[in-house]
Order: sequence, then structure tokens, then C-alpha cells
Amino acid sequence: MKNRDFLSQARELLATSRRNRGAEPDALDEDWYRTDADLELDGLDGDDSLPRPRGPSLAGRAGMGCLWLLALPFRLAWAFIKWLAIGSVVAVLAIIVWLALTKPVERTLEPHGDPYVLVSQKGEPIARGGDVVLAPVEAELLPDHVVNAFIATEDRRFYSHWGIDPRGMARAFVSNLFSGTRQGGSTITMQLAKVTYFTHDQTMGRKLLEMPTALWLEAWLTKDEILERYLSKIYFGDRSYGIRAASLRYFDKAPEALTPAEAMVLAGLPKAPSNYAPSFHPEAARQRASVVKRAMIDAGYLTPAEARSIGPATFRLTRERDLPRYAHFTNWIRQEAEAQGYDADARIIPTTLDVDVQRAAEAAVKAVDVGDAQVAIVAMRPDGAVLAMVGSKDYNENQFNHALAGRQPGSTFKIFVWLAALQSGMTPETMVADTPLAGGPRNSGGKYEGNITLERAFTKSSNVAATRLYEGIGGEAVVDLARRFGISAQLDPNDTSVPLGTADVSLLELTAAYAGVARGEYPVVPYAVIDADGQWIDHSGEYTLDPRVRRQMADMLRETINGGTGRAARLAIPNFGKTGTSQQNRNAVFVGWAGGIVAGVWVYAEADDTDRTGLSGGDAPARIWKAFMQRAVPGA
Repeated sequence: MKNRDFLSQARELLATSRRNRGAEPDALDEDWYRTDADLELDGLDGDDSLPRPRGPSLAGRAGMGCLWLLALPFRLAWAFIKWLAIGSVVAVLAIIVWLALTKPVERTLEPHGDPYVLVSQKGEPIARGGDVVLAPVEAELLPDHVVNAFIATEDRRFYSHWGIDPRGMARAFVSNLFSGTRQGGSTITMQLAKVTYFTHDQTMGRKLLEMPTALWLEAWLTKDEILERYLSKIYFGDRSYGIRAASLRYFDKAPEALTPAEAMVLAGLPKAPSNYAPSFHPEAARQRASVVKRAMIDAGYLTPAEARSIGPATFRLTRERDLPRYAHFTNWIRQEAEAQGYDADARIIPTTLDVDVQRAAEAAVKAVDVGDAQVAIVAMRPDGAVLAMVGSKDYNENQFNHALAGRQPGSTFKIFVWLAALQSGMTPETMVADTPLAGGPRNSGGKYEGNITLERAFTKSSNVAATRLYEGIGGEAVVDLARRFGISAQLDPNDTSVPLGTADVSLLELTAAYAGVARGEYPVVPYAVIDADGQWIDHSGEYTLDPRVRRQMADMLRETINGGTGRAARLAIPNFGKTGTSQQNRNAVFVGWAGGIVAGVWVYAEADDTDRTGLSGGDAPARIWKAFMQRAVPGA
């Protein structure tokens, strides 16, 4: 059947269906009654396929393109504004989180600079060093002319801006661009942010960080609080941080009592503290104060007539009323504190120094005349806690710390030879030859006694006996023992001069070695501060001295004082010690212990000192040691 016959029959069936539904086949509202079949049959009357929908014409498409191009800038602008707003909100939230985490407002209360105070083992302040930082100021207690001088010079719109001064920044930009001068445009709030949270590097990145930080501070602090913290933190030159330290340093008065002329001087210092500090550049400070005076006139704080009535300031330079300074000890202790974990900002450092013992050491140095020679003393407990240190006769004349310098210890080094001999099985009664050695060392004074006991050889400090013991026991054993006791000098076991104390050793190290014998544990490590966590450091020795050896060595050390070379050091209580003298009589040493204190005394003469040949360990060092012990130990 052809398609046309099929379609005819189908249309007749559809017409019948319409009549049955009550609709006329050719009614105008035929579409209302059209079924899905009607729609499928549309356009199939012939052999043509279904008609395709027609798109817009070429002219229509061109018009739409023009409209799209015209709207594109507006669409891009809207997208930019939208994402800019989203980005700004995210940035603000990120900055707020960053400020809250890294810029706590409480930090503005912390003192600036690097001051520190050392305290003794009893909590007594013994020295103050570093920068000078004193109590903060209160704005309401300061005279108006003090506040006005800083406002006129540093930030005239301080009380009206929100931490950032666009006018000031624009003025600074123009000045930097055209005049060649360098201005910062920072407000007082921005300067407070800088000294509290940032470095002094003049970078654009730091400036950009200062601005949100300044807004942050303005949101949390009042204007007076910002001003107070600014005045209490900024640098005024000559180690003085804060207006109180500067006022006392340059005028010997509190900032609350400053005159207008004095206030102008201080207000001019923050621009370049090192260049204008009155202690070094008084004329430059006065010239800078005149600039501040003109600024106060321009700002309306002074009339020209009032300004003319204010003369130049008179400086009254004062030094900080220093606490007692045990300079050699405190200079050494600062280095030790850093080694124990204290950073540069540590404010209070507890030390082991005993003020009474320290004063006893200083008095003992003055009690004995040593001519032009220098004197050093180190005193410690047997566990290594340093109680006192004197590095020279007078710190003002000689700042070198001889207690830390390497010197020849002379016969005090023999203690390691005798310890090694006792550890090898010998006893104080063991016999040793005290007779001349061909090509070897000689005894002091050329005196020899033939065969004598180890104890006698030690108390008379026999050089030939020491050399024979060193060779008999073996240099390796003696050198190894000395190193275990903490002697760090380069020692050659094959060098027969080693037992005579020819290698350089510091008095601090030598005294610590003798403390190891006194304690019975070694090495003893000298220390003077607790660690940064507030705990006393465990200085227990790695090795334990055999009780028999320790007792026998102590007996020989005691006999050295009572009947040997150290008789000048004899005390009324049990005392133990050894003398030492270098080959050229330039170094003389006495080291020993009594009453729980181990002390070493070193007398040193320069090569050109005419009295150097008179030095010996049994003379000046022994007498100084005795004078010290009698002052430091009750009943000595």
C-alpha cells in the first residue's frame, strides 16, 4: 500500500474520532483537539521530511554580536568588582587572624632594648648590663609641654587619625620624590607598631605591614595608652630606652619634672638618637631642639613670644647608679648564660656567685703586694659552682681576665702524675729516686735527697722524681688521666716536660680539676648559671676516684701545706693544696681546698716586669690563698 492510501485511511479514522468527540473536522479550534498522532502526521502529506526550525538571520546575529561586545566591559567590571570584594573580605579576615596570632596588644607593654640583671645565689642583684630600661610613664602625669613637643614633632594629627595619616604619607612621598630628603610619614601609632613587632629595615613591605598593625592597635588602645607605650619604648640614644631612662641620663630628673627646653631636646632625639644624643653630641642636640621649637610654634602649641622666652637646655649627664659590678665574673657569666640557653632578651639571670666570697677574693688580692704582677682568683664548690672570680688586680686598669687565660701551671700539674702512680698500685710510702738526671730537669734550688717516699717527693715538689714517675708509669697513662679530669691542653705523652706543667692551662680549668679530687668524682665542669628552664644542671662526674687513692692524695696535699712548699697557706682548719711555679718564674700558682671551697690563685708577671724572677707558688699565691680562705671560711 502506498503511503498516500495509508494516510487517507488514517485521516478518515481521525475525522471519525473527532465527530465522536463532538468536534467539527474543519473547526477553527482544531489545534485544541489535536492529538499526538495529529502532530506526528503534520508535514507527511508528501514525500518531504519534517521542516527544520529556522535560526536568526545573519543581520540578527550581527546585531547580537554588537550588543555582546558593548556589554563586555560592563560584564568584566562587574566580575572584577565582585571578586575584588570577595578577595578584600578574605584578606581582611586573614589580616585579623594574623594580627590576633602574631601581634598581641600586650606586647606593647614589654620593655624594649636588651637590659639584664645578674643575681647572686641568694637573689641579690650583682650587676646590670645592656640597655637601660626603666618604669613606663603615664600620659596624664606628664606636663603638657612634654606631650606637645612630641606631638608637634612626630605626629600633629595624632588625636584625629585612626593610626594612619594619609596626608602625612602623601607629604612624605612628595618630599622624598622632589626634594631628595627622606621622610617616613609614620604616625606615632605606626612607630609603636614598628618598635614592638618589626625590625628597623626601611622596606616597603614593612611599611605595608605597619599600617594594618597600627589600625589594630588603635582599635584596642586609647590614644593616651598608645602615647604612653610609645614614649616608654622608643630609643633616645646612649643605651637609653624610654623617656624615663633618657630624662634621668641627660638631665638627672624624672620626665614628669622636665622643663619645656628639656622636653624639646628629648622630642628631637628619636629622629636620629645616635647623632643627637647629648652625651656625645650636645651641640647637635641643641640645634635639633630648635627645630622642635619651630614645630611647636607651627602647630600652635607656642606663640613666638613664648618661644623666645625659652632658652637652651642645660645638660646634667649622669650615669645609671650601677649595682656592684664584679666585672670579670659578670662578663664571663653572660657568655655562659647564652651557652645554657638564655637568649639575648633574658632579663634576670640567676648565678652561683656568692657576694661574701667574691668580696673576700677582692680583699685578698689587695692584702698581698705583688708589685707589677697581675692576680687572678677562682673559687668554687666541689661540684663546680663558681662562687667568685677575680681576673686582675683592678678591672679599671686591666680588663683582661687572667682567670681564663692559658698559663703554665708548673708543679700543680704533678697531681696527675701522683694520681696515676697511686692508681697503678703505688702508695705514699713507695720509694722514688730524688737524684740528678743526666740531661733532664733539675730540682728547684739544686737540692736532692736521694731515695725518698712518694709523699716526700710530692711535698717538696721534686722535679726529678716527677720525671722518673712519668717515664715509669708511662706518659699515656698520665696524659689520659689529666684529660679525664678536664685538662684540655695539647699534651704529648712523649714530652718529658709535661709532668713539670709546661702546657698552658687556665686557672678555671685547673681549679676544677682539683675540685674533682676534693669531690672524688671527675671531671668537674665549672658552671655559674642554672639552665634557662630554671633547673640546676647535673654536674656529677663521669668517673669516680678510688676512695683509697683519694684519701692518700688528700693526705699528701695536706702535708704539702703543713710541712712542704705550701706552708704559707696553712690554716687553722684542715686544708689541702699544691704550689706551682713556671720555669721562668713568670707564673706562680697555688690551688687547694678548705671548708667546702676549692680555690686557685694565679700570680702572673709580664715578660718585661723586673720582679718576675721573685715569683713562686709558695710565696705570694699561697699568702693570697690564705688571706682569701680566712675571709671566706668561718674559723679558717
